Amino acid sequence: MQKPKIVFLTGAGISAESGLQTFRDSHDGLWANYKIEDVCTPEAWKKNPALVLDFYNQRRKQCHEAKPNLAHELIAKLEEFYEVVVITQNVDNLHERAGSTKVIHLHGELMKSRSTANPKLLYDREGDVLLGDLCEENAQLRPHIVFFGEGLDETIHNAALKEVVSCSVFVVVGTSLMVSPANALPHYVPFASQMVVIDPLAHEMDIDEERSIYYLSAKATDGMKQLYETLSKL
Repeated sequence: MQKPKIVFLTGAGISAESGLQTFRDSHDGLWANYKIEDVCTPEAWKKNPALVLDFYNQRRKQCHEAKPNLAHELIAKLEEFYEVVVITQNVDNLHERAGSTKVIHLHGELMKSRSTANPKLLYDREGDVLLGDLCEENAQLRPHIVFFGEGLDETIHNAALKEVVSCSVFVVVGTSLMVSPANALPHYVPFASQMVVIDPLAHEMDIDEERSIYYLSAKATDGMKQLYETLSKL
Protein backbone atom coordinates (compact mmCIF):
# COMPACT_ATOMS: atom_id res chain seq x y z
CA MET A 1 0.00 0.00 0.00
CA GLN A 2 1.39 3.36 -1.02
CA LYS A 3 2.05 5.78 1.79
CA PRO A 4 0.41 9.23 1.65
CA LYS A 5 2.85 12.00 0.78
CA ILE A 6 3.77 14.85 3.09
CA VAL A 7 5.78 17.72 1.66
CA PHE A 8 7.60 20.03 4.05
CA LEU A 9 8.73 23.49 3.00
CA THR A 10 11.34 24.60 5.52
CA GLY A 11 13.19 27.85 6.05
CA ALA A 12 15.64 29.62 8.31
CA GLY A 13 13.51 29.21 11.42
CA ILE A 14 14.14 25.49 11.65
CA SER A 15 17.92 25.87 11.44
CA ALA A 16 17.95 28.85 13.80
CA GLU A 17 17.11 26.49 16.65
CA SER A 18 20.34 24.64 15.83
CA GLY A 19 22.28 27.89 16.15
CA LEU A 20 22.55 28.76 12.45
CA GLN A 21 21.68 32.39 11.86
CA THR A 22 20.69 34.17 8.67
CA PHE A 23 21.19 37.68 7.36
CA ARG A 24 17.90 38.64 9.03
CA ASP A 25 19.67 38.07 12.36
CA SER A 26 22.56 40.29 11.29
CA HIS A 27 22.82 42.15 14.60
CA ASP A 28 25.26 39.50 15.84
CA GLY A 29 27.11 36.39 14.72
CA LEU A 30 28.83 35.81 11.37
CA TRP A 31 26.43 37.95 9.35
CA ALA A 32 27.15 41.00 11.53
CA ASN A 33 30.65 41.21 10.05
CA TYR A 34 29.57 41.30 6.40
CA LYS A 35 27.27 43.21 4.11
CA ILE A 36 25.04 41.02 1.96
CA GLU A 37 26.06 42.85 -1.19
CA ASP A 38 29.74 42.10 -0.43
CA VAL A 39 29.43 38.33 -0.10
CA CYS A 40 26.12 37.07 -1.49
CA THR A 41 25.72 38.52 -4.98
CA PRO A 42 27.15 37.81 -8.44
CA GLU A 43 28.73 41.26 -8.35
CA ALA A 44 30.50 40.42 -5.09
CA TRP A 45 31.89 37.24 -6.63
CA LYS A 46 33.28 39.18 -9.59
CA LYS A 47 34.72 41.92 -7.39
CA ASN A 48 36.25 39.90 -4.57
CA PRO A 49 35.92 36.11 -4.91
CA ALA A 50 38.38 35.54 -2.06
CA LEU A 51 36.09 37.36 0.37
CA VAL A 52 33.06 35.41 -0.83
CA LEU A 53 34.91 32.12 -0.47
CA ASP A 54 36.08 33.05 3.02
CA PHE A 55 32.53 33.91 4.08
CA TYR A 56 31.12 30.59 2.89
CA ASN A 57 34.07 28.68 4.33
CA GLN A 58 33.11 30.14 7.71
CA ARG A 59 29.45 29.23 7.17
CA ARG A 60 30.51 25.69 6.27
CA LYS A 61 32.46 25.41 9.52
CA GLN A 62 29.43 26.63 11.46
CA CYS A 63 27.31 24.01 9.74
CA HIS A 64 29.74 21.27 10.78
CA GLU A 65 29.47 22.45 14.39
CA ALA A 66 25.66 22.61 14.38
CA LYS A 67 23.49 19.59 15.08
CA PRO A 68 20.00 18.71 13.84
CA ASN A 69 17.33 19.66 16.34
CA LEU A 70 14.12 17.91 17.32
CA ALA A 71 12.18 19.46 14.43
CA HIS A 72 14.61 18.00 11.88
CA GLU A 73 14.48 14.64 13.65
CA LEU A 74 10.69 14.46 13.81
CA ILE A 75 10.37 15.29 10.12
CA ALA A 76 12.73 12.41 9.34
CA LYS A 77 10.92 10.10 11.76
CA LEU A 78 7.63 10.64 9.92
CA GLU A 79 9.09 8.52 7.10
CA GLU A 80 7.95 5.54 9.19
CA PHE A 81 4.37 6.42 8.30
CA TYR A 82 4.50 8.63 5.19
CA GLU A 83 6.38 9.36 2.03
CA VAL A 84 8.17 12.50 3.17
CA VAL A 85 9.71 15.08 0.86
CA VAL A 86 11.57 18.07 2.27
CA ILE A 87 11.85 21.18 0.12
CA THR A 88 14.18 23.55 1.94
CA GLN A 89 15.34 27.10 1.43
CA ASN A 90 18.26 26.35 3.76
CA VAL A 91 21.72 25.55 2.46
CA ASP A 92 22.83 23.47 5.45
CA ASN A 93 22.66 19.67 5.58
CA LEU A 94 20.81 19.29 8.88
CA HIS A 95 17.81 17.55 7.30
CA GLU A 96 20.06 14.91 5.77
CA ARG A 97 21.99 14.44 9.00
CA ALA A 98 18.71 13.99 10.86
CA GLY A 99 17.82 11.12 8.53
CA SER A 100 15.59 12.63 5.85
CA THR A 101 16.11 10.67 2.64
CA LYS A 102 14.54 13.00 0.08
CA VAL A 103 15.62 16.63 0.35
CA ILE A 104 15.37 19.27 -2.38
CA HIS A 105 17.58 22.32 -1.80
CA LEU A 106 16.11 25.33 -3.58
CA HIS A 107 18.98 27.71 -2.82
CA GLY A 108 21.98 25.41 -3.07
CA GLU A 109 24.12 23.47 -0.61
CA LEU A 110 26.99 24.56 1.59
CA MET A 111 28.56 21.13 1.38
CA LYS A 112 29.01 21.34 -2.37
CA SER A 113 31.02 23.48 -4.75
CA ARG A 114 30.54 23.94 -8.45
CA SER A 115 32.41 25.04 -11.53
CA THR A 116 32.19 28.67 -12.58
CA ALA A 117 32.37 27.52 -16.20
CA ASN A 118 29.93 24.62 -16.09
CA PRO A 119 27.25 24.70 -13.35
CA LYS A 120 26.52 21.02 -13.94
CA LEU A 121 29.93 20.11 -12.50
CA LEU A 122 29.24 19.67 -8.78
CA TYR A 123 31.60 18.42 -6.10
CA ASP A 124 31.03 17.36 -2.51
CA ARG A 125 32.95 19.72 -0.25
CA GLU A 126 33.48 19.23 3.46
CA GLY A 127 36.41 21.64 3.78
CA ASP A 128 37.35 25.08 2.49
CA VAL A 129 37.10 26.24 -1.11
CA LEU A 130 40.07 28.43 -2.02
CA LEU A 131 41.16 30.57 -4.93
CA GLY A 132 43.01 28.25 -7.27
CA ASP A 133 40.75 25.27 -6.58
CA LEU A 134 39.73 24.21 -10.07
CA CYS A 135 37.19 21.89 -11.62
CA GLU A 136 38.10 19.24 -14.18
CA GLU A 137 37.72 21.89 -16.89
CA ASN A 138 40.31 24.12 -15.15
CA ALA A 139 37.78 26.72 -14.04
CA GLN A 140 37.60 28.17 -10.53
CA LEU A 141 35.23 26.51 -8.08
CA ARG A 142 32.60 28.60 -6.30
CA PRO A 143 30.09 27.87 -3.54
CA HIS A 144 27.08 25.90 -4.78
CA ILE A 145 24.78 28.65 -3.54
CA VAL A 146 22.11 30.71 -5.27
CA PHE A 147 23.34 34.26 -4.72
CA PHE A 148 20.90 37.14 -4.35
CA GLY A 149 20.06 38.20 -7.88
CA GLU A 150 20.54 34.74 -9.38
CA GLY A 151 17.65 32.58 -10.53
CA LEU A 152 16.85 29.14 -9.19
CA ASP A 153 17.99 26.08 -11.09
CA GLU A 154 14.96 25.31 -13.27
CA THR A 155 15.40 21.56 -12.83
CA ILE A 156 15.37 21.91 -9.04
CA HIS A 157 12.36 24.21 -9.09
CA ASN A 158 10.41 21.87 -11.36
CA ALA A 159 11.27 18.91 -9.13
CA ALA A 160 9.86 20.81 -6.15
CA LEU A 161 6.67 21.68 -8.02
CA LYS A 162 6.20 18.05 -9.03
CA GLU A 163 6.24 17.00 -5.37
CA VAL A 164 3.91 19.78 -4.23
CA VAL A 165 1.16 19.08 -6.76
CA SER A 166 0.99 15.43 -5.68
CA CYS A 167 1.05 15.80 -1.90
CA SER A 168 -1.66 14.87 0.58
CA VAL A 169 -0.33 17.17 3.31
CA PHE A 170 1.77 20.32 2.89
CA VAL A 171 3.59 21.73 5.91
CA VAL A 172 5.42 25.05 6.09
CA VAL A 173 8.01 25.18 8.89
CA GLY A 174 10.14 28.14 9.91
CA THR A 175 9.67 30.42 6.94
CA SER A 176 7.70 33.64 6.59
CA LEU A 177 7.28 32.97 2.85
CA MET A 178 8.83 36.29 1.87
CA VAL A 179 11.28 34.94 -0.71
CA SER A 180 10.23 34.27 -4.29
CA PRO A 181 9.65 31.82 -5.93
CA ALA A 182 9.48 29.56 -2.85
CA ASN A 183 6.59 31.62 -1.51
CA ALA A 184 4.50 30.58 -4.51
CA LEU A 185 4.75 26.84 -3.79
CA PRO A 186 1.75 26.74 -1.40
CA HIS A 187 -0.47 27.90 -4.24
CA TYR A 188 0.27 24.66 -6.12
CA VAL A 189 -0.96 22.43 -3.30
CA PRO A 190 -4.08 20.49 -4.36
CA PHE A 191 -7.19 22.07 -2.87
CA ALA A 192 -8.22 18.77 -1.29
CA SER A 193 -4.89 18.45 0.53
CA GLN A 194 -4.30 19.62 4.07
CA MET A 195 -2.01 22.56 4.79
CA VAL A 196 -0.26 23.45 8.04
CA VAL A 197 1.93 26.48 8.77
CA ILE A 198 4.34 26.39 11.73
CA ASP A 199 6.08 29.68 12.45
CA PRO A 200 6.24 32.15 15.35
CA LEU A 201 4.54 34.68 13.06
CA ALA A 202 2.02 32.24 11.59
CA HIS A 203 -0.85 34.24 13.08
CA GLU A 204 0.15 37.17 10.84
CA MET A 205 0.25 35.11 7.65
CA ASP A 206 -2.57 34.73 5.14
CA ILE A 207 -1.49 32.37 2.38
CA ASP A 208 -4.85 31.68 0.78
CA GLU A 209 -8.11 32.92 2.26
CA GLU A 210 -10.12 30.54 0.07
CA ARG A 211 -8.80 27.36 1.66
CA SER A 212 -8.65 25.92 5.15
CA ILE A 213 -5.15 26.25 6.61
CA TYR A 214 -4.09 25.42 10.14
CA TYR A 215 -1.79 28.17 11.43
CA LEU A 216 0.33 27.16 14.41
CA SER A 217 2.20 30.10 15.97
CA ALA A 218 5.21 28.30 17.43
CA LYS A 219 8.89 27.67 16.97
CA ALA A 220 9.81 24.79 14.70
CA THR A 221 10.58 22.31 17.49
CA ASP A 222 7.43 23.05 19.49
CA GLY A 223 5.22 23.03 16.42
CA MET A 224 6.68 19.79 15.10
CA LYS A 225 6.09 18.08 18.45
CA GLN A 226 2.39 18.85 18.14
CA LEU A 227 2.22 17.92 14.47
CA TYR A 228 4.10 14.66 14.95
CA GLU A 229 1.75 13.61 17.74
CA THR A 230 -1.18 14.12 15.39
CA LEU A 231 0.25 12.66 12.19
CA SER A 232 1.81 9.59 13.79
CA LYS A 233 -1.60 8.53 15.11
CA LEU A 234 -3.55 8.85 11.85
